[in-house]
Amino acid sequence: MTQNRKDRQVVWVSGASSGLGLAAAKAFHRAGYTVVSGARSFTGERTGEGEEGFRICLDVSSDESVKGFAEEAVSLFGEPDILICCAGVLVLGPCETYSMQEISRVTDTDYYGQVRMIQAALPFMRRRRKGRILCFSSINGLLGIPCQGAYTAAKHAVEGFCESLAQEVRPFGVEIMLIEPGDHRSGSERYRAHSTGAEREEDYRRIFENSTRTIAHDETNGSDPDRLGDKLVRIMRRKRLPLRKCIASPSQHLAVFLHRVLPGRVFSKIIAGYYHAG
Repeated sequence: MTQNRKDRQVVWVSGASSGLGLAAAKAFHRAGYTVVSGARSFTGERTGEGEEGFRICLDVSSDESVKGFAEEAVSLFGEPDILICCAGVLVLGPCETYSMQEISRVTDTDYYGQVRMIQAALPFMRRRRKGRILCFSSINGLLGIPCQGAYTAAKHAVEGFCESLAQEVRPFGVEIMLIEPGDHRSGSERYRAHSTGAEREEDYRRIFENSTRTIAHDETNGSDPDRLGDKLVRIMRRKRLPLRKCIASPSQHLAVFLHRVLPGRVFSKIIAGYYHAG
């Protein structure tokens, strides 16, 4: 039986125009939640309810945009019960070749963007003494790979921030969960730029070409994003959320385990070999 909208839980999803954000928004909408989806590409007038819920323009790198999204979402649908932070960009390149602007672009979206959304939603949850916040980290929030240094750094920051946050908001009945996806068939090339200096540095050319080729192969052959969205809905039905949930292939789970137990130099050599960067 279909719920009345006033009886549904309200879910905010950032980065909902493509990739895992879109998959999450669609899954929660199918499950009967009131989904408010935000993305920079959602410009113009607000549309009706579609497969990803209700669209509102949102740029997580802008304080004013996040504030405007929150105000409009609350005025239309009420306070949020669940926040899902999915917005992200990726700039591929050797660490030495990144410009500071490129690093700032990744950090401002992938890390600060999540912080902005959390700070927009949390006062409502804290006041009501309930709420759930799902922050998208990554396997790269646990370990690094060649030519993803800026993204890896941002996701490590998300991990640390949310671990502290979970301890602080527990007394208010708010739960935090870090989602750590492996490779999924998702996203858009618009969000996977190459650093401007990557192809100019001859010393890094082989490492860059081999690493990006392997990254593209793994993403093309990755898991189905819709399955991840459905899994998040099932997790949300639990009485208590885990702090971390790694959703990845067996080989990527193995990589996380080896990262924990092997000496750093040994693990680094194995990863470099896989990406043909050694």
